[in-house]
Amino acid sequence: MTHATRLDGYALVVVDVQQGFDEDWWGPANNPDCDANISALVAHWTERGRPIVLVRHDSQHPDSPLHPAAPGHALKAYLDDVEPALLVTKTVNSSFHGTPDLHAWLVREGVPGIVICGITTNHCCETTARVGGNLGHDVLFVLDATHTFDRAAPDGSVVSADELARVTATNLHGEFATVVRAADLLG
Repeated sequence: MTHATRLDGYALVVVDVQQGFDEDWWGPANNPDCDANISALVAHWTERGRPIVLVRHDSQHPDSPLHPAAPGHALKAYLDDVEPALLVTKTVNSSFHGTPDLHAWLVREGVPGIVICGITTNHCCETTARVGGNLGHDVLFVLDATHTFDRAAPDGSVVSADELARVTATNLHGEFATVVRAADLLG
């Protein structure tokens, strides 16, 4: 069975797709196809009547573009017309540590698995996948429907966003999640 044929009832979890990630605060993002792939997944889920969970990060850092008082806190415009089955707000990395309780909702609704996309690959998306896998959910991680930014390592060197995404995929695949591409789910 292919991924596309087993997705009935799976929830698409769209993590932190907020306008603030388009600001210079973070530096240049990798994966220029991220937004197009997320938008295609959202359209696909909507057309099939599958549940969509939108997750929004409410930063507690007053200077963050994701702070509730900042314009960047808003979800990106292509999500404006989405009617989510659930909207989760959080102040930490994992979507499972927000309000309302994502795990309780998935169990109550009998959702057989989750498909994760969003921003950033190696922070909130990876953490959500790890916690979801630990809680026993079947997790598909859509690597090309995420993006991230270069990061400084403890030794002062810079780890590229592409390398961080590759390492995230390596960390998750086969243990916490199955790493897939958007085309795998849209076919």
